[in-house]
Amino acid sequence: MAGPGDNRKTNPHAPVDLEPLHRAVSGCVRAVSGDKEAEVVFSRDRPGMSGSQIRLPEFSKRPTASELAVVRGLGDSMALRMACHNPVTHAQMAPSGSDAQAIFDAVEQARVDSIGAKRMPGMARNLAAMHAEKYDKANFAAIDRKEDAPVSEAVAMLVREKLSGEKPPESAGQVLDFWRDFIEQKASVDLDRLAESIDDQHAFARTIRSILSSMELADDYSDEDMESENEEENISDEEQPRSERQNDEQFDEDAGNDSAPADESDDSDEEMDQGELDGAEVADTELDEDADPDSEVAGETKRPNTPFDDLNEKVDYKVFTEEFDEEIRAEELCDQEELQRLRGYLDKQLAHLQGAVGRLANRMQRRLMAKQNRSWDFDLEEGYLDTARLPRMVIDPMQPLSFKMERDTQFRDTVVSLLIDNSGSMRGRPITVAATCGDILARTLERCGVKVEILGFTTKAWKGGQSREKWLEEGKPTTPGRLNDLRHIIYKSADTPWRRSRANLGLMMREGLLKENIDGEALIWAHDRLMARPEQRRILMMISDGAPVDDSTLSVNPGNFLEKHLRAVIEHIETRSPVELLAIGIGHDVTRYYRRAVTIVDADELAGAMTDQLAGLFEEQAAGITRGRKRR
Repeated sequence: MAGPGDNRKTNPHAPVDLEPLHRAVSGCVRAVSGDKEAEVVFSRDRPGMSGSQIRLPEFSKRPTASELAVVRGLGDSMALRMACHNPVTHAQMAPSGSDAQAIFDAVEQARVDSIGAKRMPGMARNLAAMHAEKYDKANFAAIDRKEDAPVSEAVAMLVREKLSGEKPPESAGQVLDFWRDFIEQKASVDLDRLAESIDDQHAFARTIRSILSSMELADDYSDEDMESENEEENISDEEQPRSERQNDEQFDEDAGNDSAPADESDDSDEEMDQGELDGAEVADTELDEDADPDSEVAGETKRPNTPFDDLNEKVDYKVFTEEFDEEIRAEELCDQEELQRLRGYLDKQLAHLQGAVGRLANRMQRRLMAKQNRSWDFDLEEGYLDTARLPRMVIDPMQPLSFKMERDTQFRDTVVSLLIDNSGSMRGRPITVAATCGDILARTLERCGVKVEILGFTTKAWKGGQSREKWLEEGKPTTPGRLNDLRHIIYKSADTPWRRSRANLGLMMREGLLKENIDGEALIWAHDRLMARPEQRRILMMISDGAPVDDSTLSVNPGNFLEKHLRAVIEHIETRSPVELLAIGIGHDVTRYYRRAVTIVDADELAGAMTDQLAGLFEEQAAGITRGRKRR
């Protein structure tokens, strides 16, 4: 209470000192994760988890109880995943197929969250606040049709309800109600057995595979799979989930520190959207990016030998050294603040094209979505009984029964990789339009259910870089082969939503990024990434403005060294690979290299060319399916 003559008064709108909150939340996260070295970072970047680092959203200047509960829920979810989840087991048990994979991932996160919710009431409240915010941001309450309700989220809600008793929040709308009867009818027995194996990830995953099999989304996990896994699996103690080594007392010690009120709803942190609230699920995706290509990864089939294994010998192509090559994500080359600035610059450069670009995006979406419409074949000898033709039988009993069958559509089981030439000759208008078109492609195809990745290729230096320096030190051996340091950039991986990669495309505007281009090895890199994907249809689109050029390499090798290799790589992909390759040349005739190619004179024509080329591919697919059914 102020004394006499003291005119000071508390300002209710003054900023709050956030440091005590940071320390308290960080301490809880480390305690739950069981990793004293875990790093907890608060930033305006999207929440996520990478290795032992957990990134949480920064609090607003005066955080509310609701905001605090949401942030603590995110931290608890990530910490529980670190403590109770084994990514190796998850990858080995994961099914193939995007729908089954989505359910499998969502239910595993539900298992991890339920472990903490059952043991600590405070954590249960935090997780409930996080889920409520997540569904509210995703606008689940507005979903009024079963077709629009994501079945993966419905299964996860039902599993959480079975394991921890947590009912779906009001913000989840009717998503679970739409699917509940179907799921319980198909897998009620397995659902009731989940609680028995909540602490055993392997047994829990087997039960989920059984549920997916009952729902006809994936095969059951057979004993043969288990025997094969036991033969190949040599997991060290450090790789086992810490939940199997921790006892309940460790959780109980922290239970007293884990309670937070969750009353009001606050929209102060506008950056938290549906994908951001799934921060604990980022770990597996980032694991896949850095994983050994020979290891088994969730949702991927075992990678066969590529057609490039013996290519170098056939075309006499060699590399002096791969020691200095790098494959790197865009965000690792530039900090977030500069990426946002570069993205803003890119948007300003194309402000006058937004209308035309929007129309092209809508046109592409309409053309592609039209290929997904359900259709039926009639007058078949077997299939579903065609009830519309029953009156014909009543009129004429001699008429045979008529059957119908829905046509298969493989449209959604597709991945598109956009490989953009990041050479110096693309500087200016071409690279600006290419970056924007990549943005359009990712945004539009994602709406249509098609996964997209955006890649770039260049070199780390002009005139050879460290590779040339090493060549000089070794006495300049003759015909050394490729003599430069490759830089392959991942702007957007296929499993990363567009909204999380939007800023990365601004990196193409960075001064000094664009250097030399070695197209052949870039095509092999992009092709191998596609071959590791689980989708049945894989499309690779190259955007370039010229032939491969690297002064360092061409100065000590034959003049057609890089071009000869590029032609051999293209021939291998077009004749021996399931990947469908097409190319767009900007002011350069690429039809002399690629069978399926188009050349444009002005960079502004790129968006339209991409639209026509992709739509043409899907129209060919639809026509092929129709012809195949007619033949049968």
